[in-house]
Amino acid sequence: MNTTSPVEEVVDTPAPAPAAPAAMSARTLLKQLQQQFPAFRNCLPLAIGIDKQLLARLPDLDRKTMRAALGIHTGSLRYLRAMEKATVRYDLDGAAGAEVTDTHRLHAKEVLQQRFKKEAERKKAERDAAQAEEANRMRQEKLLQLASKFSRT
Repeated sequence: MNTTSPVEEVVDTPAPAPAAPAAMSARTLLKQLQQQFPAFRNCLPLAIGIDKQLLARLPDLDRKTMRAALGIHTGSLRYLRAMEKATVRYDLDGAAGAEVTDTHRLHAKEVLQQRFKKEAERKKAERDAAQAEEANRMRQEKLLQLASKFSRT
């Protein structure tokens, strides 16, 4: 027979440990990386293989979360604009490394152009939908006016 009460069992259990790096979201990890490393904070073009550098410095890092955070960072407008004009890549500490190739600069430029084009198309579609809605509203209003005018007789 168990002599401990349920209250004692709850009191005896240790408090949960703070969330391990593996349990954090990609955005939370990215914020941590921005605080910890100048290359992320200053949105510098990252060295090829930066994921290996991160894993060497933060061995408990969840690879999937890290890759998602890197994707968010390298897909940001700020990073792509930096890449478009960059000549040098940087390691975690902000030390210059290998050169940025023309291919990578061109890729950043193309991604930016595609994004701006997609955004312009989205805004145009919204404007067109708003205009169509307004035209429909005006048409309905005129129909109601006509209906009320001719129904008075």
